[in-house]
Formats: sequence, C-alpha cells, structure tokens
Amino acid sequence: MVQNFTFYLRTYGCRVNQYESQAIREWWISLGGVETDDARLADVILVSSCAVTAQAVSDARQAVRQLSKIGCPRLITAGCASTAEPGDFAIPGVFAVIPQAEKFVLLQGHPLQMDNFSVGRNDYRYPPFSIKGFRRTRPVVKVQDGCSQGCAYCIVPLTRGPARSRPVQDIIAEVRRLFAAGYREIMLSGINLRQYHADSGQGRNFWSLLRCLDAEFAPEWQGRARFRPSSLDPAQITTQEGLETLGGCCMLCPHVHLSLQSGSMSVLKRMGRSPYSPQEIAEAVSQLQKAWPIMGLGADILMGFPGENDAEVEETLELIAALPMTYAHVFPYSIRPGTAAAALPGQLSKAEKHEHARLARLLVEEKKRAFLQKLLSVNSMRIAFDGESAFHGVNEWYADCRMEDGETFCSSAHELVTCTPVRLDGDVLIVK
Repeated sequence: MVQNFTFYLRTYGCRVNQYESQAIREWWISLGGVETDDARLADVILVSSCAVTAQAVSDARQAVRQLSKIGCPRLITAGCASTAEPGDFAIPGVFAVIPQAEKFVLLQGHPLQMDNFSVGRNDYRYPPFSIKGFRRTRPVVKVQDGCSQGCAYCIVPLTRGPARSRPVQDIIAEVRRLFAAGYREIMLSGINLRQYHADSGQGRNFWSLLRCLDAEFAPEWQGRARFRPSSLDPAQITTQEGLETLGGCCMLCPHVHLSLQSGSMSVLKRMGRSPYSPQEIAEAVSQLQKAWPIMGLGADILMGFPGENDAEVEETLELIAALPMTYAHVFPYSIRPGTAAAALPGQLSKAEKHEHARLARLLVEEKKRAFLQKLLSVNSMRIAFDGESAFHGVNEWYADCRMEDGETFCSSAHELVTCTPVRLDGDVLIVK
C-alpha cells in the first residue's frame, strides 16, 4: 500500500554518491514519496556523507547537527563518513547511522516503516543501485564500487570496501534507459575504474567496457550523444589498449581526467600509488593528442603529502608545465584516521601544505587560461546545457560555457547544442 510522505536529500562528495542518492530518490518516489527542498517539511531526511577529506566529514557533521534541531522523526545519515566516524553522527535527533556497505538497505523497504536499518552484511557484493533518470542534465552511470589499491592517504578502501564491478549488460540497460529518457551525455563513474573487471571469464576491463558501449550505441547515437569517463588511474592510459580505445571509440568526449596526485616519483612511492612515472604519463598524453588534437585534460593533485620537500614540489610543477593541462582539482593533504599516511613521519604544517597547493594552482590556472584562448579559434563545439531553460553547460572538452546574453535557442532539456565561441568571461567561454 502506498503511503504518502515527504523526504529531503542532501548529498556530499563524489559522483558515485550522487548516483546512489538518485537511486534512493527514485525508490522513495515509487513508494509515494514527494521530495521537498525544505528540510523542515520532511518526514524523512537523508544525509549521504563523504569522508575523502577532513573537510568533507566536517561539512556533513555540521549539516547533521543543524538538521537534528528540526525535529524530523526520521533523520538518517549514511555513506562514507558514517562508516569512518560513526560516533560523530550518532547524536540526539538522528534516527539511524548507516555505514556505506549497508546503504543499499534504503532500497529495500519503506523509510517510515523500517525500524532496523542495519543488516550486518559484510560480504561486499556489488550494491543493487540503478537509475532511470537524473536531476542534472549529465547523468552518472555507476559501473564500479570500492577499491583494493590501498593508497597510503586514502580512506575509501576502509569505507567502501574492496573493488567490485557491475555486469556489462546491466550497464547497457541503464544507458539505454537514459538515452530513451532524453539524456545525451553520460558520465561513466566508479571509485577506481582501473579495477573494473566484470563478467568473470570474459576478460572484461574498463577499456573493453568502453568498446562494448561504443559498439552497442554508436550505430544509433553517434553524433547525437556521448560518453565521458570519470577519473582514470594514470597507469590506465600508459597501455596500448588504453590509448587505442580512447582514440578509437567514436562516442567518447576528447577529454580525460587523471588521478595524478603527484609528479614526483618519490612522493608517489610513499603514497603507494600504482606503477607509473611522470615521464610515462607525458608520453601517453602526447600519443593521445595524435587522436585528439584538441583535448581536455584534468587531474586530481594532492600537495603537502608527508615529507614533501621543495625538490618534490618542483617535480610536480614540472609535470604540470609539461602536460597540456586544461584544469585540475588541487587539494592540500589532510590526515585521514586509520590510513597509513596518518602515521608517516614528516607531517607538514597547514601553512606548508596550503603553500604547496597554491603554487600548483597558480600554474594550473595559467594552463587553463591558455586552453580557453585556444578554444576561441574552434569553429564549433557541442554543448550539454544544464537544462531546458539554462544557459550554462560544458562542451566536449569539459570547458564551462555560457550562452551569449540575449541569445535564444530551441532545444529539449538535454540535447547537445552546436555553438560557436565568442569570447571569454573570466574562466567561462561565451558562445552563441
């Protein structure tokens, strides 16, 4: 029997978290739920948390404390921070604290009728999340969960468990639903895409998944829709298979985002990163540019790792300078309890970490401005705008774009729109 109720969702962290929140949203709506943007009106509140940085945990903790004062009978916290630091969220006014490994339980019953939100499951099967739509123009399709790499600084293996992969046919079915619903750009996301290995016995890795999706959908959708992989392990693009797949799949955006972290071999070794050298990355990117003369290249960069000295900072800056970087997310290192890096000697002060990050950001900004200037000479680009009445979006190279003031166009909410660059407004490309 459908029981009408209102619910409020607040999601922190990665695209995988956004995807899981969408799956919960769709399930609750199917039960008679109505989403509200005002938490004070909600019968159920869910805060989906992130633990990748200390700030992420702090943001979720502060939100839960504020929301607990509303008096909602079902305030639920879930996700990575609820796993890493459950005591921070088990406060008066919180009905349930659900670890990430058990978040799937929110898909298995009515939130007002469930009294036990813990199932005690620790076998780490692939969680049964799936979606039919998305709140944003560019939906995320989750293909992989967990990580078995064990980088010294990362808490994710402790919160999401070991790597698990989604079957190819399930991914194809979800992409087909989203294309049929009108979406035209899909982000293929996971916690560690290098560890995607699905359909045991068939040799499926992430590159074979991309080739499979391209073969399945290109006959109907080439030129009308596109795929964009999320963050890649740099070691993935140093292989011949990786370079050939990226250059050969016609539905891929000419854009990669690398979990680079550092340009110093000694820092990478202390981090416990997968085997790659900065020189190999530079060579692989150079090879990729033969297929993509214009390419978007983003990166995650972690500065201020324990023991990082001036010479190691300079090595990272040299790699940034050598790469055709178009943007980067630069983070100062923050200690995560329970990780190997938390016990390493040579912990830097907050001021030192932020100074190292500042130097990297300055260089990245120079590269970004040069890339945007280059895009002004492009004849046309395809933009996924943020909605039917929105005039902001991203092009195939993942550059932020905005429609010129006064310009109008006719499009459904999600169609790729062909535009011409006009000028720059700060870091935004103005198009018509």
